[in-house]
Amino acid sequence: MTMTRQDTDALRAFESLADPRASVRLRAALAVGTAPDPRFVERLVERSAVEPEFFVRDMLTWALTRHPVAATLPPLVREVGSRLPQARSQALHTLSKIGDRRAWPAVNGAVLSDADDEVARSAWRAAVVLVPEGEEQALARALAPQLGRGDRETQLSLSRALVALGEPAGAVLEAATTAPAPHVRAHALATRRLLPDPDSGFEAAIEEAKRVVALGGSGHEGR
Repeated sequence: MTMTRQDTDALRAFESLADPRASVRLRAALAVGTAPDPRFVERLVERSAVEPEFFVRDMLTWALTRHPVAATLPPLVREVGSRLPQARSQALHTLSKIGDRRAWPAVNGAVLSDADDEVARSAWRAAVVLVPEGEEQALARALAPQLGRGDRETQLSLSRALVALGEPAGAVLEAATTAPAPHVRAHALATRRLLPDPDSGFEAAIEEAKRVVALGGSGHEGR
């Protein structure tokens, strides 16, 4: 079969996704996304799992969003179950960008509590985007056991996810402000403070929450 100029360019871009130079990989991902071809979806997903540069991974995600959902959804959902943390994280990130709720079953309890913080953060973001209408409170309950987890960045990611759920997260956070562990109480209290005003700032909220918890309170005083 005779290859067209378009086929030749596409093949060159496809091969360049593994070039040792990040700038070449970036241009290749841009080219594949600019001229979507379902034949390259699997390669884009595979490369996302191992690509070391953040800005190239971001372009790979963009390229995948340019392809038909029917072609991208199956390999991305499969990748959520990968043994490689980056593969899981990138697949979840891309699914959140695609935003098709048919991917919701892949965002299960296992990935919401993944031992790898980056995977868990990607799962929380994807869950908020993909959660079906009416399932928000159930999702908030599934996220609640992660309160107090990890470093400041991880806690901020979880707070953002819970705040994005809005009112359905309120009761869950209220209950967590009386948890036995002080760091869980502080995180719950800080997140609850952000519900009515998400732009008020996590740093100030968490420091105030820690002060309240250290003084033996739970944030209910004066309410």
